[in-house]
Amino acid sequence: MDMNELLSVVFRWLHIVAGILWIGLLYWFNFVNATFAGTMDGDTKKKVVPELMPRSLYFFRWAAMYTYVTGILLLGMVFYMGGLMFEQGVTWGTGAYVMLVVTFLAYGLYDALAKNLGKDIRVFAIVGFVLIGVIVYLMADWAQFSFRAYNIHMGALFGGIMAANVWSRIWPAQKKIITAIKGGSAPDAAEVALAGQRSRHNTYLSAPLVWMMINSHTTVAASEWIGLPAWTNILIVVALAWGVVALMYKKAAKVKGF
Repeated sequence: MDMNELLSVVFRWLHIVAGILWIGLLYWFNFVNATFAGTMDGDTKKKVVPELMPRSLYFFRWAAMYTYVTGILLLGMVFYMGGLMFEQGVTWGTGAYVMLVVTFLAYGLYDALAKNLGKDIRVFAIVGFVLIGVIVYLMADWAQFSFRAYNIHMGALFGGIMAANVWSRIWPAQKKIITAIKGGSAPDAAEVALAGQRSRHNTYLSAPLVWMMINSHTTVAASEWIGLPAWTNILIVVALAWGVVALMYKKAAKVKGF
């Protein structure tokens, strides 16, 4: 039995199961619970929130952790050890190493931008979109990652931002919010805004992330799109996915209970 193949299968299985749990809860928080929470009075919140949210956030944050860790393990096994990082004849160079650092340290830049531009979602989205374009272009042209490699590394970049948001922003803020509500006081508005902002950002990142994961397993989109370089397919999908998520938010606000 090939141990690497066995581990690859196990990691893929854990990655997918954990990812379903994580993104499923993310969508439940944003498209179901957020609207429902607005219908509760103070007494109801004091009863429901301390019971419901810690349980939900337990599975939410640990699913995020397992999804990200198993994803990184798979990235190492399939791409770094499996020889899929570059096309034939291309090897590791300065560009490749730099973009690898960008992939795993992008959260610092994202976090700074979110703090300074996050209040205006349109400006933040435009700046983010431009940066995504610059990064994927550099991965494809400067680092010379293969088509599959720059897709999965953009996915790792998105997933890293999302996981870091869960553990460093959403969960710490939610602990303070839950504690305040349980004690019968109003939670800090800044903590509520922070948790909501980062949760929405994760929701917008999640839809194109799924495309990047799927696209890393095929080269069907590796040719030019309507005369554009193959790497631009990521930008096209990001724009479409963000539009779909925005429509889902609008729909969620209109769905009524009985």
